[in-house]
This record gives sequence, C-alpha cells and structure tokens, in this order.
Amino acid sequence: MSRNDAAPGTVDAPPSRLRRLLSLLYVQCLIGVLAGAAVGWLWPSFGADLKPLGDGFIALVRMMIAPVIFCTVVHGIASMGNARAVGRVSLKALIYFEVLTTVAMVIGLVVVNVVQPGSGLHVDPSTLSTKGLPPEATASHESLSAFLLAMIPDTLLSALTGHEILPVLLISVLFGFGLNAAGEAGAGLTQGIEKLSRVLFTLIRWIMRLAPIGAFGSMAFTIGNYGLDTLRHLFLLVGSFWLTALFFVLVVLGTVMRVNGLRLLPFLRYIKEELLIVLGTSSSEPVLPRMMAKLQHAGASKPVVGITLPAGYSFNLDGTAIYLTMGSVFLAQALGIDLSLTQQLSMLAVMLLTSKGAAGVTGSGFIALAATLSAVPHVPVAALALIFGIDRFMSEARALTSVVGNGVATLAVAKWEGQLDEERARAVLRGEIPFTAVPEGDHTPGPQAGPTSDPHPGAVEEAEPKTAAGAVEDDPKAPTGAGREPVPAAG
Repeated sequence: MSRNDAAPGTVDAPPSRLRRLLSLLYVQCLIGVLAGAAVGWLWPSFGADLKPLGDGFIALVRMMIAPVIFCTVVHGIASMGNARAVGRVSLKALIYFEVLTTVAMVIGLVVVNVVQPGSGLHVDPSTLSTKGLPPEATASHESLSAFLLAMIPDTLLSALTGHEILPVLLISVLFGFGLNAAGEAGAGLTQGIEKLSRVLFTLIRWIMRLAPIGAFGSMAFTIGNYGLDTLRHLFLLVGSFWLTALFFVLVVLGTVMRVNGLRLLPFLRYIKEELLIVLGTSSSEPVLPRMMAKLQHAGASKPVVGITLPAGYSFNLDGTAIYLTMGSVFLAQALGIDLSLTQQLSMLAVMLLTSKGAAGVTGSGFIALAATLSAVPHVPVAALALIFGIDRFMSEARALTSVVGNGVATLAVAKWEGQLDEERARAVLRGEIPFTAVPEGDHTPGPQAGPTSDPHPGAVEEAEPKTAAGAVEDDPKAPTGAGREPVPAAG
C-alpha cells in the first residue's frame, strides 16, 4: 500500500534521529573516512587499489572550478559597477594575504627551530637520490618573470581548460572590467553569466553527493599504501606540524575573527561539512564552490566573495606556508646542515613566491618545497626523499588550514569594505539561519550585490523582512523564518 493509500486517521512516523543524521553530508563523509581507514588497514592492497575513487571525485570537481571562478568573479566585478571599488577590494585582500602568509611562515620557523624534529638523524647526503620522487619535484622551476608570464593564457578559452587558477583569475578580471565598460551593451551578458553560475552550482550540488565515496577511496588508499606504521615514522615532524597548524588556526585566525566581531569556533562548525571533505580527499579544491555559497549565505557580498576567495586559493596558502618553513629546516637538520638566521630568512623570502607558483598543482605543498630547495643552495633537492613517504599525512593539515584561512580572509575583507551583514553573519554562525541548497527548478535571479545580496545560487535566502540597512527585523512575535520553519541544513 502506498503512502497515499494509507488508512484514514493514520499519521506517518517522523524520520528517526539516526536517519536524519545519516542524511547529513558531514556525517556521510565522516563514515567514508572511517570506513576507508578500516579497509586500508584490514586489506592494504585492496585499499590501495581504491585510489581512483578519490581521484575521480576530485577530477569531477576540478572540471567545474575554472567556469565557477570565471562566472563568479566576472559577475561580481560587473555588478559592482565601480572599477575603483574592485581595485580597493583586491588591494586589501592581497595585503592581508601577504601579512598572514608571512606570519604563518614565521610561526613555522620558530616551532621547527625550537622542537628541532630533524636533529639526531645524521643522514648522509651521498646516500640520497631523486629517484622515486615525482617529476614535478625534480623539474627546473621558473623564475619570477616566467611565473608572471605564465599567468597569461595562450587564448581566452585555454585558461578555462587548464589546471592553473591564476590565468582564470586574470581573464575573469579583464572580462569583468570589459562588461563594466560596455555599459548597457554588457548588461544582458552579465545577467546571462549570473544565470549560468546558477546552473554550474546545481551541477556542483549533484557532484558533492559523491563526496563520501571520494573520501572513502582516498583514505583507503592512504592507509593501504603507506600503512598505519607510517604514521609513527617521523612522528615528531608530523605531530609538530599538525599542532603548529592548529595553533595558527585557533590563535591567529581566531584573533582575526575576534577583531572583526565574529567568533572562530561557530565558523568552524558552520563549515564542518567542507572540512571533512578536505580531510577525506586531502585537497581544498572540492570545497571551493560550497565555500563561496556559504560565505555569501553568511552575509558577505557576492563581489567580495567572488574576488577574495578564488584569489586566496593562489595567494593565501597558510597551511603550505607553515609546511615550507618547517619542511626545509627539518631537512637541513636531518642532514646536519646548520642554517644561520640570515639563510633561513632568505629562504623565507623565496617561499613567499614559491608558495604561489605551485598553486593549483596536485600535491602543491610538496612541489612548492621542491621549488624552494632548488632556488636556494643550502639544502639539496634530493633530501625530499626523506619526507616524501609522509607528505600525505601533512597534506590534510595544509589543506584544512588554507580552507579556514581563506574563509576568514573573505569575511575580514568584506567587513573592511562594509560589505558584510554582521547581524546576519552572527545569526548564521549561531545556526539560526541554516544553509541549504536551492531546490531544483528554482532559478529566480537574485538582487544586486551588496551587504544584503542574495547569498548565492547555492544558498537560500530566508524570507525575513529587512530594514533599510539590510538587517533582519527583530520581531519577537514572528516565528522563525518569517512564519515558516527553518530549512534543514544541507546534507
């Protein structure tokens, strides 16, 4: 008997608590991570063979990154209507990125010199070889001029078919300014790009349903290929790196949130699904579209999110910054090379470039470390063989730190620009306005960008009445969500 044929007077039982929990994406991803670890431990060879599951999921998301960034940045710049405002947002974001990246590197440098995880290994440099390292790690690395020229794609469309984020940002900024300058002639195309972004976010929402499978495959491969015993190998380096990344997130990023009138822990709870996806896949790329949607849902304007967050994926890699200083000094300690403070600071200066140059490359942190070692004469590149086997266990911390750092950076820049609805942000972080995906078939265009903008095609704006400033009217008599129950969280 179907539900519609139920006997009169009967009431369907509400979903059980377990069923509601299992419907949440972060719970599904957590199950995938734990199941993958168990499979990799119990059946190592089978677990190692599951790597294509994780690779396939990341590839599906990666194919959407370039068009999503293009549509978001172009629409954000075009809807601002003021080239000076775009330049102001970009300048503030870049200054913030450089300051926080430098702070992360200095913290890593202090920790590795205090803990000295490589001291006592006494590795003979003559026994090291670059054989077995990935080709990207031993390839010659580009100069500053080559790095800048590489940002220019061969054609307008080739940037959208490549794997680098910087060329996509370049053509997106140029195209956005072009639409601005075109006036009414570009208005129709701007609306078309906004509608295309809604379609892209619908596809992303479908792909994200596969996140638990991707997390399962990636974790099974990691444990199956390297084994649980690998977790103990060079434990002091891995442990000190994770603790340093945690310190940076809680203290440095927590302070940035406090200065801007928000709190870090509620923000971490708000993006818990994205953090579990990053933990399972060891990559920050899969969560870029969802982070853009969630930050707009939290009250940051669409133009600021569209400019700051994608740029942060190339210029604000806080986790990679910590890894570079700790990894390079660790290798020097393991080889018995005594680096002076001047030499360490010169390496830090090089890292400010190499941490950007490898953005968008798989295993970017390891490749950036190779680029650093090849650019300075202090430590041989062959020393990378010492940490190649455990790099996987540090890549999760790199990605997690960078994702949180870019989210905090976007909220901070939005606040400084007056493009953050602070009351809404606090309500969202308290869980009073849950994030949810747009129901299928809903393609209603959102309002113009600003503090009260439509959160995103990937999020639903609650229907509360608003004041002129964009804040939610505080009506104690009105029920939650302006007369309707809050939409359950995405999952």
